[in-house]
Amino acid sequence: MIVTVTPNAALDKTIQVPSLQIGMRHRGAESLVAPGGKGINVARALLVLQEPVIATGLAGGETGARIVRELTAEGILNDFTPIGGESRSTTVLIDPTNGRQTEIIENGPEVTARELDQLLERLEYVARDARWVVLAGSLPRDVEEDWYADAIKRLRRTGAAIVLDSEGEPLRHGVAAEPFLVSPNQREAEELVGHEFAGEDDLVAALDEIAEMGPRNVLITFESGLAALVREGQQTRRFLVRAPRVEVLGTVGAGDALLAGYLAALSRDADQEQALRHAVACGTASTLTPGAGRLDPRDVKRLLAETELLEPTPL
Repeated sequence: MIVTVTPNAALDKTIQVPSLQIGMRHRGAESLVAPGGKGINVARALLVLQEPVIATGLAGGETGARIVRELTAEGILNDFTPIGGESRSTTVLIDPTNGRQTEIIENGPEVTARELDQLLERLEYVARDARWVVLAGSLPRDVEEDWYADAIKRLRRTGAAIVLDSEGEPLRHGVAAEPFLVSPNQREAEELVGHEFAGEDDLVAALDEIAEMGPRNVLITFESGLAALVREGQQTRRFLVRAPRVEVLGTVGAGDALLAGYLAALSRDADQEQALRHAVACGTASTLTPGAGRLDPRDVKRLLAETELLEPTPL
């Protein structure tokens, strides 16, 4: 089983608005309302990939109740810890004429120390039967920035491999707690190491910079693919995987689908080359389907043959 954790779950509304112009009145062409947040997006993609998964996190108020109902209706097994605050909502505007998207993200609810402890207690229980635990997304307002670091230390005792996908200070504290895998995007990785990347050589060099901070394995997603550092026994390998070019409909949740594809392949005992190519195919496929964490397995199969994998020599 794979357990995903979304401390700051949301109800996402995705609206297609052709030729979007700020300050003008528009009518949306299509809309989709669904539970969201990075961990939920990962869980949704894993379900499509037919991997056993349970989505957990915090949910409160009418929005939180709807998040749980919608997840259940989707067939996603879930076990959210109830909180007194109201879960947030987000709105994503996608212009299908140019592929651009605009995100409007509410702040998360206030969460008590007791509610956070209850979440960790439930996680320690469900993680005993898990191969992976994915800690993903932002933290609710006023939650200590080292919360992920504390969670990693506690959950490591269950024997599950801990994956972290966050940003900012929660990511910085989290990598120091030595998770099994960390999966930032390029912007998040640049913030973590303190400088921008000029090209693929900088991406590969950043893998080692981040690995030295604590995590055993590192994935960095960027616009046209994935850079990866993986450790197999005493061996450290670095990869670049370039995605095939496609007509992008939207990129929200593409990194989450990529992470789901990687974990799904490893769960089926694929080797690293296969798993990384499958990851990029899943992330690319998700850009062809509206809604975060959604993808068509037929697209994955087609795109898999078009991904390019390289194993560059470190500078």
